[in-house]
Amino acid sequence: MLLHYITNTPISVPHSYSAFSSHQSPFHFRKTLPQSSHHPSPLGQLHKRLHVCSGMDAIGVSLKKEVAVGVDASIEEEYVSLSKLYKEFTNMSTIDKAWTYKSPNGKGSHATFSIGQPNLFANKKKKLMLSSFISEDSNGTLHVQWSPFPIEITGASVMVPSPSGKKLLVIRNPENDSPSQFEIWGPLQLEKEIRVPQSVHGSVYVDGWFEGISWSSDESLIAYVAEEPSLCKPTFNDMGYKKDVGPTDKDCNSWKGQGDWEEDWGETYAGKKQPALFVLNIDSGDVRAVDGIGRSLSVGQVVWAPTTKGSGSGSHQYLVFVGWPSDTRKLGMIYCFNRPCALYAVKAPLFGTEIKENAINDVSVINLSQSTSSAFLPRFTPDGKFLVFLSAKSAVDTGAHNATNSLHKIEWNSEGEPSPAKILDVVPVVMCHEDGCFPGIYSHNALSKPWLSDGSTMIISSIWGSKEVIISVNVLSGKVSRITPSDSNQSWSLLSLDGNNILAVCSSLIDIPQIKYGSLAKDESKDATWHWQDVSTPTSESHEKVKSLLSSLQFDILKIPVKNVQENLTKGANKPFEAIFVSSKSKHEACDPMIVILHGGPHTSLLSSFSKSSGFLASLGYSLLIVNYRGSLGFGEEALQSLPGKAGLQDVNDVLTAIDHAIDMGLADPSKITVVGGSHGGFLTSHLIGQAPDRFVAAAVRNPVCNLALMVGTTDIPEWCFVESFGSKGLSTYTEAPSPQLLKLFHDKSPISHLPKVKTPTLFLLGAKDLRVPVSNGLQFARALKEKGVEVKVIVFPEDTHAISRPQSDFESFVNIGVWFKKYCKK
Repeated sequence: MLLHYITNTPISVPHSYSAFSSHQSPFHFRKTLPQSSHHPSPLGQLHKRLHVCSGMDAIGVSLKKEVAVGVDASIEEEYVSLSKLYKEFTNMSTIDKAWTYKSPNGKGSHATFSIGQPNLFANKKKKLMLSSFISEDSNGTLHVQWSPFPIEITGASVMVPSPSGKKLLVIRNPENDSPSQFEIWGPLQLEKEIRVPQSVHGSVYVDGWFEGISWSSDESLIAYVAEEPSLCKPTFNDMGYKKDVGPTDKDCNSWKGQGDWEEDWGETYAGKKQPALFVLNIDSGDVRAVDGIGRSLSVGQVVWAPTTKGSGSGSHQYLVFVGWPSDTRKLGMIYCFNRPCALYAVKAPLFGTEIKENAINDVSVINLSQSTSSAFLPRFTPDGKFLVFLSAKSAVDTGAHNATNSLHKIEWNSEGEPSPAKILDVVPVVMCHEDGCFPGIYSHNALSKPWLSDGSTMIISSIWGSKEVIISVNVLSGKVSRITPSDSNQSWSLLSLDGNNILAVCSSLIDIPQIKYGSLAKDESKDATWHWQDVSTPTSESHEKVKSLLSSLQFDILKIPVKNVQENLTKGANKPFEAIFVSSKSKHEACDPMIVILHGGPHTSLLSSFSKSSGFLASLGYSLLIVNYRGSLGFGEEALQSLPGKAGLQDVNDVLTAIDHAIDMGLADPSKITVVGGSHGGFLTSHLIGQAPDRFVAAAVRNPVCNLALMVGTTDIPEWCFVESFGSKGLSTYTEAPSPQLLKLFHDKSPISHLPKVKTPTLFLLGAKDLRVPVSNGLQFARALKEKGVEVKVIVFPEDTHAISRPQSDFESFVNIGVWFKKYCKK
């Protein structure tokens, strides 16, 4: 499913260059940047595509005009006030990625940050680049020099620096029938521009999951994943069917038919049907499809294998990739880590004089991970001896869309052809952990080079309870260490490694993100220790309004004991779960009204990291109770697996238990509680207002699951309905044509079964292009509530999918949530 309330880590940019400044920037023109005095970077040479950020201030005016229709004056003033406040939060940018590379003289490092900033007026996300030079003096004091302005990159789908940092790949995906555009930038200029027509392949995958863009070690080749060319469609003209027409042939006297329907990979992958593997030769500009894979596999996450010893002229270069079976029904992929997958090796294609006669006959795909049902994110150790990877076997085997991961390795054969090898455990699944101890790996991304200089220590981000932390894993010994401070409730997100140093972002629900630089202590003690320093930024004085609002808040992570501990549950399932409580520092005689915030999934988590939407709601004068009920990530596998088969019961009871706990502690007034959730959080919200109709004065739901019997036949993840309703045995019950008996069971486990008891005013926020929980689910429930006289408000976003994440849609959503709750929950 989907988590609606986790956002990327924001970082401030200079206010005068933010997307919505109070005045127009004088720098609104194309400009070539001066070169760094340290080392010319290819990032600085994108002058034909770069803009300095400009300002504008149009949203507030248009909002006034929109809400004035059919709205009384007091509500209109609420819209004006809340939209102005939320704009302070949405102006903030997010760090998406960072890269570091040593300067040529070996003194200091260059760091480049890829930053996103919502552009409300254009309803798009700006992509910015911000560069810096980092050095440490003899006393270990950090010095950072920043470029004067962030730079906007227009039209780029993805940017990937080469391993040396001397080249930069920029990919621009096609619009309509245009070719894909590959640009290779060097230190001084654009060195190569290559256009790949759609007859070779469609858009390059830059989704973060199928996505795999990998430079070869000599930086002459780039392997990547792109959509396979479309199958030929029938052509018709005034004479009828036209024969012998190619897939891209155009003729003004004919038209293309639709042809056979082909399944895609569901939510956010509309039209994405067959990700395939390609290699680009930078020198010649040639692009070749990798032979031998076939359409029975969809591929992703490609990396170059270490060069085989003794191979001449690259004739034995191998690619390692992840393959998902695609010869049966394609179930939705995004956020669904329970899809079976394996690691494969295949010979890279040859170019030019390397091509031998009948070379294609020598191509075969080798399954490297036959003994496990899941293997992804392959990474080679620096010495090339081991291939390390993550596994979601627990999710695949149980059907839960997300679960506790494990880390494994296989020995790599550097002498000849790769072959299936014994899989060795590095970090197994943690079933039940002791208090304060490592709960298991919860991560689905990794740096392209995640290694410290010893070549065996891997650095990754992972969820640990209600926090994100950074951990180190020694892949030889299996030792796991938490390297971010253990005495902090803040969350830490890994950005990049700089030798034995780490660039990270630290934030909390009441602290805007701060870039941190971690250094491994130089002493030879047995347990490595890390020293963290703040990285000063040119934006330290920006967003004073947001910082001022957050400074009046405090938060804590509450341990919530399970009510009615059951003997038939595992130890992990009976352990306390967590809720994050955000409140004002000011003491009042009466409690502030409280918003209960519920995540989707259900196997995700809401973390203590900064959230624009949560910060906005807390700034309106509400306390927040953010519940990570049993089944959430970060608490061990036993706790997680206690939920499937009990959705709508155990999770509902956990939320009510958390509310009672807050009331008992004197943190909440039972007469002033609202609830909001999206996806499975909307399922919980809809259940709560039916099962506990007197507990909530108002509710808001974003793309909620309201009727499983309706959803099962229309969603891209029908098996989710079976697993969350019936547990892992739902996998054997799963069918595309549920019987009337099954449909009745689905109805009985759905919020709609409690419809007669609902009386809570409810706001519905729905994405019309949602393939995960189609809009019909929310509309049916809203219409039924309206029919029985419950006050309902429905907003449908025509172009939004499940996340409702387009900038204008996000903005309108949370402004309306704020207005809705203020209407029914007065302070």
